[in-house]
Amino acid sequence: MNFTKMHGLGNDFVVIAGEQQLPDHVADLAIRLCNRFFGIGADGLVYILPSEIADFRMRIINSDGSEAEQCGNAIRCVAKYVYDNGLTDKEVITIETLGAGAQKVQLTVSDGEVSSVRVDMGEPILNGLQVPTTIDAEQVIEHPIEVDGHEFRFTAVSMGNPHCVIYVDDAVHFDLSTWGPKLETHPLFPRKINVEFVTVNSRTHTDMRVWERGAGPTLACGTGACATLVASVLTGATDRTATVSLKGGDLLIEWNESDNHVYMTGPAAVSFRGTL
Repeated sequence: MNFTKMHGLGNDFVVIAGEQQLPDHVADLAIRLCNRFFGIGADGLVYILPSEIADFRMRIINSDGSEAEQCGNAIRCVAKYVYDNGLTDKEVITIETLGAGAQKVQLTVSDGEVSSVRVDMGEPILNGLQVPTTIDAEQVIEHPIEVDGHEFRFTAVSMGNPHCVIYVDDAVHFDLSTWGPKLETHPLFPRKINVEFVTVNSRTHTDMRVWERGAGPTLACGTGACATLVASVLTGATDRTATVSLKGGDLLIEWNESDNHVYMTGPAAVSFRGTL
């Protein structure tokens, strides 16, 4: 089996193409391959598969063997892979995801290779039960949540996968390892949740650190950056277009008022290729 190790701002994946469907043992395979000591090492295993409704289909298996509905960094890696490897010559393609359907992707090509990817991430889901949370409300904004006697306030957003956005004084140095896993598995979130800790620097810039459901702390999260921008608009903290700075780099996020879609622009890169 040939693989390509790729990353979007350090959020890294083992990418496999050419298969028609997921193998039966894909969860165990992901755990083995994503292990950073005994395997290749990655945040997730990504398969590029045929699609009946889009140009390509993407399936993402987290490093713990669970499946992610969507991943903004992975979709940029898939877009770069299919163009750079000659699977398409189109600079606008569609990629089917498990949680957000077929998403439109625009490629910026320089010297024959993809240098940047702009993804139409679709409309954010804000209804509390649909995110999902256990809160029956049209929007869940700055809702209190208690963990080990400490109260946070979160805003819930789904970008095809669930997120809770929490504002803190210093996201860059926030203690992810203590609070991330406890919030991920809190009873308010029936399917667990991705947790973003955010500091607003200006109307057009935020810092964000993420604890990803099924993967733990990662250097970047594209859907989390989108959820951060949506939450920041809902709380009046930022404009509808802003740069979200993650540990691995920056993403430009726009929540378009005319179509209600969120657009994410950022890079993807190849680390190395190999054979299993």
